[in-house]
Amino acid sequence: MDLLRSRRKQAASTEPSIEHSLDVTSLPSLSGSASPPETWEEVDISSSDYARRRRELMEMMADLRSMGADALIALPSVVVIGGQSAGKSSLVEAVSGINVPRDSGTCTRCPMECNMSSHAASWSCTITLRIGFDSNGLDLQKPTNVLFGRTITDRSEFEVWLRRAQAAILNPNVPASTFHTKTIEELRNIKNTLKFSRNVVCVSIEDPDATDLSFYDLPGLIQNEEAEMVALVKCLAEHYIEKKNTIILTTIPMSDDMENQQSMSLARTADPNGERTIGKSPILQDGVLTKPDTLGTGAINQRRKWVEIIEGRSEEHTLRHGFYCVRLPDDAERAQRLSRAESQKRAAEYFDTTSPWKDVTDRHRFGIPGFVSDISRLLIRLIEKTLPCLREDVDTLLAKCTKDFDELPPPLENDPQIEVLGRLNAFCDDFKSFANGSHEDKRLAQRNRALYAIFKRDIRGTAPDFRPFEKPEDYVPLDDTEGNMTLTERDPGVKVMGIYDIRKVIQEAIGWELPNNVPYQAKANLITQFTKLWVAPSERCLAGVNNVLDQTIDTLISTHFGRFKVLEEYFGNLIRIQVGICKARAQDAVKIALDLETVPHYTQNTHYLQTLRGQWLGRYKTVRSKPLLYRAPIRPIGEAKMPKLDVHPIPDVDCDDLKYERPATPMKKQTLTPDGRNKVDRPETPEAKALRALAEAGYAGLHVSDLARLLPPDSFEEELVVMADVRAYYHVAYKRIIDHIPFTIEHALHHALAKQLSQSLLTSLLTGPASGPNFPERMKELVSEDASIAQKRLMLSTRKERLLNIRRRLMTFSNSI
Repeated sequence: MDLLRSRRKQAASTEPSIEHSLDVTSLPSLSGSASPPETWEEVDISSSDYARRRRELMEMMADLRSMGADALIALPSVVVIGGQSAGKSSLVEAVSGINVPRDSGTCTRCPMECNMSSHAASWSCTITLRIGFDSNGLDLQKPTNVLFGRTITDRSEFEVWLRRAQAAILNPNVPASTFHTKTIEELRNIKNTLKFSRNVVCVSIEDPDATDLSFYDLPGLIQNEEAEMVALVKCLAEHYIEKKNTIILTTIPMSDDMENQQSMSLARTADPNGERTIGKSPILQDGVLTKPDTLGTGAINQRRKWVEIIEGRSEEHTLRHGFYCVRLPDDAERAQRLSRAESQKRAAEYFDTTSPWKDVTDRHRFGIPGFVSDISRLLIRLIEKTLPCLREDVDTLLAKCTKDFDELPPPLENDPQIEVLGRLNAFCDDFKSFANGSHEDKRLAQRNRALYAIFKRDIRGTAPDFRPFEKPEDYVPLDDTEGNMTLTERDPGVKVMGIYDIRKVIQEAIGWELPNNVPYQAKANLITQFTKLWVAPSERCLAGVNNVLDQTIDTLISTHFGRFKVLEEYFGNLIRIQVGICKARAQDAVKIALDLETVPHYTQNTHYLQTLRGQWLGRYKTVRSKPLLYRAPIRPIGEAKMPKLDVHPIPDVDCDDLKYERPATPMKKQTLTPDGRNKVDRPETPEAKALRALAEAGYAGLHVSDLARLLPPDSFEEELVVMADVRAYYHVAYKRIIDHIPFTIEHALHHALAKQLSQSLLTSLLTGPASGPNFPERMKELVSEDASIAQKRLMLSTRKERLLNIRRRLMTFSNSI
């Protein structure tokens, strides 16, 4: 006893201030370092700054855990793990001074949080159930703390109350008060609903002989049980020890090899550097070695190995915070119900008189007092060190929670009828502005303009391919009257037609016409060949516009009604019905517009028609007079054809420019005459000479195309005239259809829908199933908030309140410093 008192005096004289160092790694190392001070029961430090601050820190951590802060931030804590028969229960009893259940098999079925305080005149204990998870193990929005039973003042009653509390945790559907009067035998016979639970039994001990400390005691790791039970216990241990601010306290029986301990494998995974573990590890961890008295006197090698580990000389087992060795009461001593002082005295005598332990220099590594003192100080320093990080973590979580909460739509405040009608009108107004292009979002108009440009390109590709030769395939296409452009994309339905092909069409159309009269039907048949090709591009254009409309409607429905799923479904169905009606009408309108180009073939744009007729007739005659200039280049056998150009027309650019390639014309070399005018070095062309001669003869204002009229009559004059007439009419009809179809679609689809949408939706709302005496209730149902949004708002609101309370508690402590 004198030895114990001398050690307590040494601890009192060397007690440091926590504020001197916040580095958790500053605890004494194992080799040659001074032993850390101890806080024993005879040392009165209740009035010191250290004791006050330690008490405040422990109280703050207890308050934060009761708020459920450990589910949000990594609170500093001590977690005790170990396998069965490792002495974990005995260690918990020796540290806390309470008795825990010791039935065969796994006794602890849920975590136990033990908070010890020495600031009391007499021993007492309260038990609280912290319910933070439902029966399926899922987090609750807000944890609840349920006081379990009365305050315990008799140590001998604690074990049965702990069993009762654990039974209440494992049977969440049964009122907790039901277990207050259960006997140990009755508790053993209960068939629990759950095998294990993540909910916590919180034990708060007021003991003047204790050291201020807080730790979690987890169920002992098992191996020889059902696979499901083994996995549950392992998962529970991993959940606690993987947190970054957790001090892992692992119990290791000296009667077994370290390599056989599953707890150390888990600790090594969670803490590969060994900085947080008090337990065994082949890397860097600490440990509590139990059962040294089970080593026989003949186990010399084993004892030597353990001494090396305790002294920090083992290369395989070196830990930052070192190893502790404790002797715990055996079953016979437990039956005697020895006091804490008596148990500590016997352990001290054992280590001071038994080899090889008595020869170890660092005596602080033996016994419960030194171990508890160091762990308490380590925890306090860890709390001090992490306080700024905890505040930052809470601020970060609070900012994100606030942001997520603010992004949710606010709860409905308007009258349901006003809300429904307001959203309906806003939807109709928005779509109307989309249709006429006045909305700030121009995508509907821009995407449709692009589709109409593609339609224009496709119609241009249906131009007749007339080549005024006997073998038209041997000559190049004639795609304009000047010979400067070549069409690069042509509808596959367009046939190359030569002079004999046109003669055949004329002959097949002859009826009772007089000689020298070309049947009109021949021209009509040729016109029909290209107008029938306009159906497919028109249908493709309408289908593309319909797709754009569907996407726009879906976006607007989601924007205006998406907050209320019932309302979105109700109006979404009504709106899509109206869209379908307008689509059908637009399809009919496009068909009518195409039918207008069938019969009669008519135009009042006669000046344009006659001008084009003359140009094309001159073009065909000129080409026939110089066939060698228009021969197609001979392509070697096997040479690949040039690919077609993939042209993406811009809506506001003339597609004629996009569909042609203008041959490169070499620049003419020019010099200046003495009077400063340009002088062309190239010789004058025959056509230019002819035009100059005709002008001198009084025939001014002629063009190269007019020279074809001077050519002698062609034997295929009728065929050339038919070609010119049909080609001229194509251009007139082409200019007409590329505007008519887009206008038809816009008016029959978008503008018609915008015009009728508001009235049809209001009519359906006021006269449909939603009307009647229960109209207000129906409107309320339509704007009922989606359950997921309401649940998320409640969850975020609860989480925000929880974080604010945690932040307030942290700041309160900070301000008290």
